[in-house]
Amino acid sequence: MTNWEKGHYINYKKMSENLAIVRSRLNRPLTYAEKVLYSHLDDPHGQDLERGVSYLKLRPDRVACQDATAQMAIMQFMSAGMPSVATPTTVHCDHLIEAQVGGDKDLERAKDINKEVYDFLSTACAKYNIGFWRPGSGIIHQLLLENYAFPGGLMIGTDSHTPNAGGLGMIAIGVGGADAVDVMANLPWELKAPKMIGVKLTGELSGWTAPKGETTQLKSFAFD
Repeated sequence: MTNWEKGHYINYKKMSENLAIVRSRLNRPLTYAEKVLYSHLDDPHGQDLERGVSYLKLRPDRVACQDATAQMAIMQFMSAGMPSVATPTTVHCDHLIEAQVGGDKDLERAKDINKEVYDFLSTACAKYNIGFWRPGSGIIHQLLLENYAFPGGLMIGTDSHTPNAGGLGMIAIGVGGADAVDVMANLPWELKAPKMIGVKLTGELSGWTAPKGETTQLKSFAFD
């Protein structure tokens, strides 16, 4: 699945099998979002599939946590009594670093102030087979895009910028720590089946037009 995790592979075969089951049930074209979500269903045979109504039980490919939220998530996971996370998971130490003076000095200050937190996260990650990105290794959402994103994948992360991984064709969604713990402990993750919104762009694209601008404009229309 990534150069950092030997032995983990993208199970496109399982995704294709799930999607074939859903296609035969619905007998209609699917949006790209539906293809990704339905290919990760926990029970493609029995799952209710009504847009905007059904709550889908999904099996994400990955979990990502940042250092401010990972502490409680890992402590909750420890109570499950499992020897290792069931879903590939990473922790990224970036949120507890405050920009004050300059990169090097701010990093050293953060390491000193948050030493207890970083030590806990480092040892817990080693114990439970969680990838650990130390302070100074990079910003979580960029590391996810560069190292863990892949087309057709489903990722959840305890960071609002997790959707940045969608740049490579996966669905990546920001969640709370409780959702992350569920998936780490091999429980399905629940998401309401998305509605479908048709968008037709007219006119001429300017030189500075980008997908981020288009999605931001769509948000201003306050779709339910």
